[in-house]
Formats: sequence, structure tokens, C-alpha cells
Amino acid sequence: MNRYKIASIWAVALVVLDQVTKLWVSSTMEVWTGKALIPGFFNLVHVLNRGAAWGFLDSEHIDWQRPLFIVITFIALGFISFMLKNTEESDKWMIVGLGFIIGGALGNLIDRIRLGVVVDFLDFYIGNYHWPAFNVADIALTVGACCIILSMFLNRHKSESA
Repeated sequence: MNRYKIASIWAVALVVLDQVTKLWVSSTMEVWTGKALIPGFFNLVHVLNRGAAWGFLDSEHIDWQRPLFIVITFIALGFISFMLKNTEESDKWMIVGLGFIIGGALGNLIDRIRLGVVVDFLDFYIGNYHWPAFNVADIALTVGACCIILSMFLNRHKSESA
């Protein structure tokens, strides 16, 4: 299977999973509510994020963050496509990582275009220390970045031993 098919399969699967989980949360929970699933560690919440990762620029008083993040996402998708085009077919970690990042970026982009905000719902915490709520698209972006780092490490190791 070529790099475009592999990346596309991962991207589409992650967009579908992301959108289905966000739709489920949006249809079963009121906004700004939560349910403790593992008390003291994990809540399922329904929050809306106007900003970027970890709530950066998440303010209703900033009216330019939505178009900014949409434009940034399209630029990033163009760069990721360029990276995919220049990735060797044998570099599966890079291909999968880029597919994950495409899926994560598209998942959050769909929310921004459709709703003007991103739906987040996973809330991990210890005591009063909460990690900012996130979603499946955010997981895909993180896992994708880890795959790319692993690919770079393995390729560096390969070139050093050659």
C-alpha cells in the first residue's frame, strides 16, 4: 500500500472517531457540565474551546482567533502534504504519524468551521490539578507527533550506522 493510502486511511478513521465522540458528548451532556468516571483522576466533560492547544487564546473577547486558526490549519495541512510527498514509502512511522496529524487537524478544523469552537471532553486530573480538557483529535495530533519523532530517531540511527 502506498504512503497516500496509509495516511488517508488513518486520517479518515481518526476524523470519524473524533467527530462521532464529539457528537455523542454534545448530544448527551449540557455544555460546561461533567461526570466523574474515575473520581480523583478522570471526568467526562463538555467544554468548548475557542483557542488552540491547552486553551491558548481561548477568549470570547478575541474575535480573530477563529479565522487565524482556520488559516493556520490549512497552511499546516499543506506543509504536512508536502512532507508526505517527500517521505519514502518504507518510512511507515513517518507516514502513519502524518496521517494521524492530518486526521487530528481535520477533526478540530471541522469543529471550528461548523461550530466556531472545538468540543473537548476528556478531563484528567489529580487533586485540583487538571490537564486542560482535550478530545480524540488532540490525541491523534500528539500520537502523530510521537510517531514522527520516532521516525526521525530511527532514520538518524540508520544513517549513523551506515
